[in-house]
Amino acid sequence: MIIAEVTVHYKQGILDPQGKAVHHALQSLDIQGVGEVLVGSHIVLKYPSLSKEEARAATERACEKILSNPVIEDYEFELVEEKS
Repeated sequence: MIIAEVTVHYKQGILDPQGKAVHHALQSLDIQGVGEVLVGSHIVLKYPSLSKEEARAATERACEKILSNPVIEDYEFELVEEKS
């Protein structure tokens, strides 16, 4: 089985309101040294019967068509082979 682990996050320069809220909360808890907080989505896609190349292509299409908004978000993913 091929597993795609996808991370979606705002592009550089786009306001991340959740990240700002978490950053403020960390400061109010006196957790020091955090310069910036970015909040994104972690999505796992499991492909029980596709090859690694087929899974890569399917994941790329999914990211471009539904998992991210290409105007304001970037994505990255890693494919992992799960041993049975």
